Amino acid sequence: MDFFDLGNIHFILAFFLSIANAALLCLIAGKFLQILQLSGYKIKGYNVWLKDTKARYISRIAMLSFLSLACVLVTNALFDVYHQDSIYSYLGLIFYIYFSIVFIIHMVNSPQKTPLAQTRRMARLISCLFILCVGITFVLIWVCTEWLYFIKFGVMVLTPLLLPVLVPLAHFIMLPLETFIRWNYIRKAKKKLASRPDLIRIGITGSYAKTSVKHILFDMLSEKYNVCMSPHSFNTPMGLTKVVLKYLKSENQILIAEMGAKQVGDIAYLCNIINPQHAIITGIGSQHLETFGSVENIKKTKNELVLALPENANVVFNMENKGACELFEECTLKNKFLAGFGEESELKVSNVDITSNGMTFTLEYNGKSKKCTSNLIGKHNLENILLSATLALKLGVSLEGVARAISELQPVAHRLEVIRNQNITVLDDAFNSSVEGSTAAVEVLSSFKDSVKICITPGMVEMGQEEFNVNEHFGEQLGKVCDYVIVVNKVNQEALKKGLESTEIAKENIILVDTLKQAKARLNELITPDKNYVVLFENDLPDNYT
Repeated sequence: MDFFDLGNIHFILAFFLSIANAALLCLIAGKFLQILQLSGYKIKGYNVWLKDTKARYISRIAMLSFLSLACVLVTNALFDVYHQDSIYSYLGLIFYIYFSIVFIIHMVNSPQKTPLAQTRRMARLISCLFILCVGITFVLIWVCTEWLYFIKFGVMVLTPLLLPVLVPLAHFIMLPLETFIRWNYIRKAKKKLASRPDLIRIGITGSYAKTSVKHILFDMLSEKYNVCMSPHSFNTPMGLTKVVLKYLKSENQILIAEMGAKQVGDIAYLCNIINPQHAIITGIGSQHLETFGSVENIKKTKNELVLALPENANVVFNMENKGACELFEECTLKNKFLAGFGEESELKVSNVDITSNGMTFTLEYNGKSKKCTSNLIGKHNLENILLSATLALKLGVSLEGVARAISELQPVAHRLEVIRNQNITVLDDAFNSSVEGSTAAVEVLSSFKDSVKICITPGMVEMGQEEFNVNEHFGEQLGKVCDYVIVVNKVNQEALKKGLESTEIAKENIILVDTLKQAKARLNELITPDKNYVVLFENDLPDNYT
């Protein structure tokens, strides 16, 4: 009987097994889909992960397929499938289903910093992947039924090996449609913004502190205006488009847009959508150096925001950062201002007192002064306050309003957030991955007196060729302050260890673990009720490093 005869039981089984296997493969592909999404749907980032020896999912999928194949072949041999058509030949697939379920459960339960977001784009990509998997599975079953009968339907167990290729293939198939959808959303966002000539638009960019400055500025401007800001870390083209279409309301008077970038031209693209009228440059650092290629490219990209501003724009630069100061010197706008601790700062600050419980300081502007108190800790947070306050004052918020907002500021989650619990103080800086932010966190950690200081960190990534040196220096900083350092993951282990061992920290107090879960377990072993502890969680590796 011909295989494609609708009355052929093998054809019917192949059809339904192909559908079931495709559904299973879409679940197994979760990690590959997540990495593609984290890479901004750019194959370059996906390929970097595939080549990385730390991407253990490929070897795990190989183990899943080969174990399943062994079980299928043994089962087929036991029931002599080659010489007789037996229903028992399908028993081998039970092992494949079992191993797949175990794999999926383990993947779902693994800690994730940024889980796979179930967006419409991802739903379309998964649908395309599903159709591809159905077709490929069916063809493989047909080939084996005709010419490799001893494997028969067992060939299904090898299909997971194709996922690293099938995921980007599905992406490329969908790319023309996604490009059109993206263009259409951006067109709608630009049209909505064009209908709001009254809307004040502010762009914030820099290598670090963008989210913190955005929240501080929001609180200050809210003293006078109805403000809309991009939530979380919505700083990509589609993220900001979503903000405009979903979050921006007719009553909003100001839109604050955080602008992120990983390569030259990214900020210019965002400016083309938002058309910012004012800006803050938080600083130039080495974050994402791996994708930018050089610090000069980073500076050039951040300057794209300045170049997109109108002649009457107010733009504030962080005078405590060399790169930002260089951009200030290059800027030709008349309303450009420095914010910081020096005499050239537009907004003067004095009587600064920063402790582990908060800070007090005096702000002076246009002949007026105001004493301010904040629950935020760290000199870097005072820098963020000065940047935000300078622009808020230029946009008409009173000094009293700025001071009132400062007194009510709360730390942004996972950005040096202070959590106190009995004899343990946790400094949650898990979302920081910059050199400047890490230095600030160590400075804050050192301000806690009469406490055992512990840092849990995997170091910093995406630093390109400077990554080893950056983490070695970070290890030196930690070794001079900490009593214990728990290094998570092997990615920066050697660099951090080298830096730590160059200090006086005891070697037995340098603890190496593979996962954050193991780190927390070792932390619990160190904690005793008779002492006070301050624990810094500095950075948490992106999921493409775990």
